[in-house]
Amino acid sequence: MANVVVVGAQWGDEGKGKIVDWLSLRADVVARFQGGHNAGHTLVVDGVVYKLSLMPSGVVRGKLSLLGNGVVIDPWAFLAEVEKVQAQGVAITPDLVKIAETAALILPVHRDLDGFRENRDDGMKIGTTRRGIGPAYEDKVGRRAVRVIDLADEQGLRARVADLLHHHNAMRRGYGEAEYSADELVAALLEIAPKILPYAAPVWRLLDEAIAEDKKVLFEGAQGAFLDVDHGTYPFVTSSNTVSGQAAAGTGVGPGKTGYVLGIVKAYTTRVGEGPFPTELTDETGRLIGEKGHEFGTVTARQRRCGWFDAVLVRQSAKINGLNGIVLTKLDVLDGFETLKVCVAYELDGKTIDRLPASTAEQARVKPVYEEMEGWSGSTRGARSWADLPAEAVKYVRRIEELIETPVAMVSTSPEREDVILMQDPFRG
Repeated sequence: MANVVVVGAQWGDEGKGKIVDWLSLRADVVARFQGGHNAGHTLVVDGVVYKLSLMPSGVVRGKLSLLGNGVVIDPWAFLAEVEKVQAQGVAITPDLVKIAETAALILPVHRDLDGFRENRDDGMKIGTTRRGIGPAYEDKVGRRAVRVIDLADEQGLRARVADLLHHHNAMRRGYGEAEYSADELVAALLEIAPKILPYAAPVWRLLDEAIAEDKKVLFEGAQGAFLDVDHGTYPFVTSSNTVSGQAAAGTGVGPGKTGYVLGIVKAYTTRVGEGPFPTELTDETGRLIGEKGHEFGTVTARQRRCGWFDAVLVRQSAKINGLNGIVLTKLDVLDGFETLKVCVAYELDGKTIDRLPASTAEQARVKPVYEEMEGWSGSTRGARSWADLPAEAVKYVRRIEELIETPVAMVSTSPEREDVILMQDPFRG
């Protein structure tokens, strides 16, 4: 099976954009299967930087790019991104990009609700991007969402909006906010409908046909495994399933056809927003890692929290994703550190454990058990073979491989697309 599923194996921001771009050059079709425009991918192609949020990374390469039913679509953000990418010389057309006709829409009321919740006066917040992702997924599960296909039927659209606002206006009253006008929302949707509907398609059928023709399909995930609504550090998670199993459900492809599962793993650990982070460094070392790694969010520009590599976390991620291999990214950021640390276990209330506990309170109490490793003074930046790496860097990669019980398929040594050390081509298994 010459298909590949790419997932983040930590808390997102692992460098999926570059790897998906590298893989998309070898793929025929690229399909996003979850998330929305809260996710960000940065691609560097021939010196040009592309910052994508909703678009599958394949658009830059001119590959058929699909947004599956598991993705939530902000139609205004989608069109804004089309304009931005086209301004960089990439032609975005309905022949190149397809949106699942059953995908749920993100509407202004969703963005509003996200903001109301993050501004609540009790100080409790999740740290969302305030883009309406969570509320849109809530409405999808609550069976009151407006979907892409609804834009084609004005009478049905009015009924959908009425049902949606029956729920949202009750909450808006509870927050002391004015009700949203149904006529205003319908008018806005009817205005944008002719610009969105040309992109609508039965994505499940397009993928079925592509696979039947032995085309290579790249399934692209957003965020990371520990932001998964079921498997992550709940409630400090996103509102969708970010693990590899969602590639099937979020596109309409059977799980037996999704192929090789590739996890993207940063050579250290970062997290943005609220929530537990066992290996977080709040000292000078953490600041230095963040500075060298340019750790700011593509979409939000928020500074990421940084820490040592957490092998416990990634090993658990490998199990829940069924990883066949990983890409270790940003190895070059660790150049010059005299000593490196890797978390090999946790201590919880005096006991050593080998997994991240499910309890929120226990997650906050776990302490990392570290193994120290010798750093390297030479540069790994731009390396494209093992011979280009310092011996200590090779030992670091191999030790990570042992600890996470998953082979390293690739090592990325800079933001440039071809700066990788390839051990195993995922499309060839």
